[in-house]
Amino acid sequence: MLNRAVQVSFLLIGGTLGVLFLPHLFAMFAFTSKPIINNAYVEAVLGAIILYLLSLFLTEPIVNFIKWIEERLLKAPIMDLLFGTIGLIGGLSVAFLFSFGLNAIDIPVISSVLPVLLSILLGYLGFQVGFKKREEFIGAMSSMRNTTKKKELVETTEPMAPQKDVYKLLDTSVIIDGRIADIVATGFLQGILVVPQFVLTELQHIADSSDTLKRTKGRRGLDILKRLQTDDGPHVLITDEDIPSVAEVDLKLVKLAKKMQGLVVTNDFNLNKVSDLHGVAVLNINDLANAVKPVVIPGEEMHVVVIKDGKEHNQGVAYLDDGTMIVIEEGRSHIGQAIDVVVTSVLQTSAGRMIFAKPKGR
Repeated sequence: MLNRAVQVSFLLIGGTLGVLFLPHLFAMFAFTSKPIINNAYVEAVLGAIILYLLSLFLTEPIVNFIKWIEERLLKAPIMDLLFGTIGLIGGLSVAFLFSFGLNAIDIPVISSVLPVLLSILLGYLGFQVGFKKREEFIGAMSSMRNTTKKKELVETTEPMAPQKDVYKLLDTSVIIDGRIADIVATGFLQGILVVPQFVLTELQHIADSSDTLKRTKGRRGLDILKRLQTDDGPHVLITDEDIPSVAEVDLKLVKLAKKMQGLVVTNDFNLNKVSDLHGVAVLNINDLANAVKPVVIPGEEMHVVVIKDGKEHNQGVAYLDDGTMIVIEEGRSHIGQAIDVVVTSVLQTSAGRMIFAKPKGR
């Protein structure tokens, strides 16, 4: 496609140059008495043919050059292109103003050639200044904006208007989990809780499932929603907003949150990652649970019951009340017993926390 565009450009340029210059070229020879020489159509065709023949050799290098320029521009940072373009426009504007004064000089070289040279020179200088001074321009604009904000803050006497409530979109997993209702009851979660209709539909399908466990989870989720609507706390909004072009529920939720400029509330690790990739903020209930767990440091003593053996040789496993796993070295022989252990290390990951310990006295 690009090759055809270049060849057509050569044809058009060749036809134009033929009309403009071929009469002068023919005048240098003894052809001017022939009627064909003064025919503009013939001159345009001859010029187009000549340039088309040249295009057979020049099209490939020109196309490669255009693709190289396009690749460089696509890889360049947007701020570099923006400030470089602003500088180029400024340089060409100055050159245009200079050309008015030069046109008044009745010297062919000065009035015709010099404006072109000035345009090239000042355009190049403007681009370089805008490109290389972009950091200083950004810093100056930020400084001016901060100064203006400080001045407005000092001069204003009216109280600040309350910020707009942020929409918090609930996914199916966090509704079924149920802890969201307890968090709302404590007052830590403010704003408007949004339950899209497609999430409610998925919850209804789970509640109608033939699997007993799924049916129990779905009905519990519906009970949690009812509790959220009746308890005092954030307003619960059930919206019919949808993303028809997307079939998958999690991706629908992420795109709807981006459209509504809201947050996604979930305890699904994969949905958390997808939201991060789409630039949507996430409130993860598991992260909150990990954040409020008691801090355990190496050397601290604990009293636990060894439940089962661990993956490695001679290991035992115990659990705290909040579900945190404790891996006890040499604890296999104490399975079913309540023993005192000493914490040796703590491993914190996005999936949870794991404590390593050993029996006291060893």
